[in-house]
Amino acid sequence: MAYASNFRVLTANRLADGRVVYLGDRDWTVDLGAARLVQTNADAEVAERAGREAVAARLVVEPYLIDVEAEDRGVQPVRLRERIRAGGPTTGNAVAGNAATGAARETA
Repeated sequence: MAYASNFRVLTANRLADGRVVYLGDRDWTVDLGAARLVQTNADAEVAERAGREAVAARLVVEPYLIDVEAEDRGVQPVRLRERIRAGGPTTGNAVAGNAATGAARETA
Protein backbone atom coordinates (compact mmCIF):
# COMPACT_ATOMS: atom_id res chain seq x y z
CA MET A 1 0.00 0.00 0.00
CA ALA A 2 1.36 3.35 -0.99
CA TYR A 3 1.62 5.76 1.90
CA ALA A 4 3.08 8.70 0.04
CA SER A 5 3.28 9.97 -3.50
CA ASN A 6 4.11 13.12 -5.39
CA PHE A 7 7.80 12.69 -4.77
CA ARG A 8 10.43 13.07 -7.41
CA VAL A 9 14.04 11.93 -7.71
CA LEU A 10 16.81 13.28 -9.94
CA THR A 11 18.21 10.55 -12.16
CA ALA A 12 20.96 10.45 -14.79
CA ASN A 13 23.46 8.09 -16.33
CA ARG A 14 26.97 7.98 -14.91
CA LEU A 15 29.39 9.03 -17.62
CA ALA A 16 32.14 6.58 -16.57
CA ASP A 17 30.10 3.41 -17.10
CA GLY A 18 26.59 4.35 -18.21
CA ARG A 19 24.93 3.07 -15.03
CA VAL A 20 21.65 4.59 -13.97
CA VAL A 21 22.28 6.77 -10.93
CA TYR A 22 20.19 8.87 -8.57
CA LEU A 23 21.10 12.00 -6.67
CA GLY A 24 21.51 11.08 -3.02
CA ASP A 25 21.99 13.30 -0.01
CA ARG A 26 25.76 13.50 -0.52
CA ASP A 27 26.55 12.07 -3.93
CA TRP A 28 25.16 10.04 -6.82
CA THR A 29 24.08 6.51 -6.00
CA VAL A 30 22.95 3.45 -7.94
CA ASP A 31 20.52 2.67 -5.08
CA LEU A 32 17.12 4.24 -5.72
CA GLY A 33 16.27 3.72 -2.05
CA ALA A 34 19.13 6.05 -1.10
CA ALA A 35 18.02 8.80 -3.47
CA ARG A 36 17.11 12.24 -2.19
CA LEU A 37 13.34 12.70 -2.38
CA VAL A 38 12.27 15.97 -3.96
CA GLN A 39 9.02 17.33 -2.62
CA THR A 40 8.87 21.04 -3.41
CA ASN A 41 9.78 23.28 -6.33
CA ALA A 42 12.62 24.69 -4.22
CA ASP A 43 13.92 21.13 -3.64
CA ALA A 44 13.65 20.53 -7.39
CA GLU A 45 15.70 23.63 -8.18
CA VAL A 46 18.43 22.51 -5.75
CA ALA A 47 18.48 19.01 -7.22
CA GLU A 48 18.53 20.27 -10.81
CA ARG A 49 21.39 22.64 -9.94
CA ALA A 50 23.32 19.67 -8.53
CA GLY A 51 22.61 17.84 -11.77
CA ARG A 52 23.91 20.71 -13.90
CA GLU A 53 27.07 20.86 -11.75
CA ALA A 54 27.59 17.11 -12.17
CA VAL A 55 27.21 17.47 -15.94
CA ALA A 56 29.75 20.30 -15.95
CA ALA A 57 32.11 18.09 -13.91
CA ARG A 58 31.51 15.30 -16.45
CA LEU A 59 30.19 12.89 -13.83
CA VAL A 60 26.73 12.28 -15.33
CA VAL A 61 24.73 12.94 -18.47
CA GLU A 62 21.11 13.92 -19.05
CA PRO A 63 19.87 14.46 -15.47
CA TYR A 64 16.10 14.77 -15.09
CA LEU A 65 13.46 14.44 -12.42
CA ILE A 66 11.25 11.36 -12.31
CA ASP A 67 8.07 10.75 -10.35
CA VAL A 68 8.35 8.14 -7.61
CA GLU A 69 6.14 6.67 -4.92
CA ALA A 70 7.38 5.86 -1.44
CA GLU A 71 5.78 2.51 -0.60
CA ASP A 72 6.08 -0.14 2.05
CA ARG A 73 8.58 -1.92 -0.19
CA GLY A 74 10.64 1.22 -0.77
CA VAL A 75 10.82 3.94 -3.36
CA GLN A 76 9.40 2.89 -6.73
CA PRO A 77 9.31 4.83 -10.00
CA VAL A 78 5.82 5.60 -11.25
CA ARG A 79 6.48 5.12 -14.97
CA LEU A 80 7.32 1.74 -16.52
CA ARG A 81 10.33 3.15 -18.34
CA GLU A 82 11.88 4.24 -15.05
CA ARG A 83 11.03 0.90 -13.38
CA ILE A 84 12.97 -0.85 -16.15
CA ARG A 85 15.88 1.58 -15.77
CA ALA A 86 15.90 1.02 -11.99
CA GLY A 87 15.74 -2.77 -12.32
CA GLY A 88 18.66 -3.08 -14.68
CA PRO A 89 18.91 -4.56 -18.14
CA THR A 90 15.92 -6.60 -19.28
CA THR A 91 18.38 -9.14 -20.69
CA GLY A 92 19.50 -10.03 -17.17
CA ASN A 93 23.13 -10.49 -16.30
CA ALA A 94 23.72 -13.45 -18.63
CA VAL A 95 24.76 -11.23 -21.50
CA ALA A 96 27.05 -8.28 -21.09
CA GLY A 97 28.18 -6.08 -23.89
CA ASN A 98 31.27 -4.17 -24.72
CA ALA A 99 30.20 -0.55 -24.91
CA ALA A 100 33.19 0.37 -27.03
CA THR A 101 32.60 -2.24 -29.74
CA GLY A 102 28.91 -3.02 -29.29
CA ALA A 103 29.79 -6.73 -29.19
CA ALA A 104 27.89 -8.94 -26.77
CA ARG A 105 29.63 -11.62 -24.72
CA GLU A 106 28.45 -14.35 -22.39
CA THR A 107 29.30 -14.10 -18.71
CA ALA A 108 29.37 -16.87 -16.14
